[in-house]
Amino acid sequence: MRGVEGPLLLDCEDSAWFRDQPAAARGAAAALGRRIGLGEHRTAQLVLAVAELATNVTKYSADGSMLLRVLRNEAVAGVEVVVVDGGPGMPDVAAALRDGVSTIGTLGIGLGAVQRLADRFDVQSVPGIGTVQLARFWPHPLHPSVTGEAVVGGITRPMGGEEVCGDAWAARVDTGERATDTRARDEGTGPSASGTPLDWSAMTAARRPVERPYGTPHGSDRSPRPVAGGRSALVHGATAGPGRGVLVMSCDGLGHGPMAAIASQAAVQAFRSGTARTPEQVVEEVHRALRGTRGAAVAVARLEPDGRLLFCGIGNIGAAVVTADSRAGLLSHPGIVGNQMRQLRTYEHHLPAHGALVMHSDGLTERWSPGDVAPLLHHPPALIATGLLRHAGTRRDDASVVVAKGAW
Repeated sequence: MRGVEGPLLLDCEDSAWFRDQPAAARGAAAALGRRIGLGEHRTAQLVLAVAELATNVTKYSADGSMLLRVLRNEAVAGVEVVVVDGGPGMPDVAAALRDGVSTIGTLGIGLGAVQRLADRFDVQSVPGIGTVQLARFWPHPLHPSVTGEAVVGGITRPMGGEEVCGDAWAARVDTGERATDTRARDEGTGPSASGTPLDWSAMTAARRPVERPYGTPHGSDRSPRPVAGGRSALVHGATAGPGRGVLVMSCDGLGHGPMAAIASQAAVQAFRSGTARTPEQVVEEVHRALRGTRGAAVAVARLEPDGRLLFCGIGNIGAAVVTADSRAGLLSHPGIVGNQMRQLRTYEHHLPAHGALVMHSDGLTERWSPGDVAPLLHHPPALIATGLLRHAGTRRDDASVVVAKGAW
């Protein structure tokens, strides 16, 4: 849950993807709204918006799909709708949002009405490339804990032909005293410990390393600041800074399907229940939890209010600090968390106020540039992640992206 002065994080649960299934999407939206207690009127507004968005994407886009998922914290639950397509895009987004503008053949309420119905509505569109839309629906009156925008957002998508995704992402707040259980979970469709896929109804509801005060030596080493030019610096004996921090994890279970999902779910569980404060310590906790599974690639970052970023990664997780005109890669090392893991290394970087941390599995290619991210940077992290999935994602593997940005 959001602290008074702390960052906003939201759990993501109960995900379901729909392609060319507007009726199924409407039914799922109605069921979600009723189950989480949106209320009859608010649920009807959600269903109306989903109907408009689903009909639009089915009739007039290329390779379009819709994601429905539950957002929640300790106080309230809502529904998020994410729509992504590969074209033709909107030449004038502002005009599309004006009243009276509606695609022929839809329900006729138009995107402007969807924007008014939703508590948060964002759209990013590039002609010839495609469109990403995000709408959030909370119970009314709006709870104070969900005002503002979450500083971390992500998305997962199973590979073509699979029902479950072997990728996961998570985030939690470190208060400086204990790891607060305010995390964004793996986005649903994951299996239980027995390997059976979890359904929506089922999903509702080792020793800690000794730490030294921030800045104290570890032997003869101190945590250096990042070197000039935006590159990362290797840190020996990295310690957490004072006050709050946000820990973010990206996980890719080895292979795909239910067994990969079991590994990623175990990683998420260890991450959100752990007390580690630095990325290296988190990876060690996850490593112990993944023994007996097929293992995973795992990367963990710690973000602090002054822009300090600590990073530790094992396996094929792509990570970078991105601005409108730069992309600085963060180094992961070979290995399999839960199986074979070399000595861990932590790197320190700086996250500029106008930049973002991006971490993704190898279900995304590396063929994306700062220019691809620049038009997305002023949008919420979840929309940035979805835009990157559209641009660089592949259907031949599970895919996930998690993005962190903003200050608190």
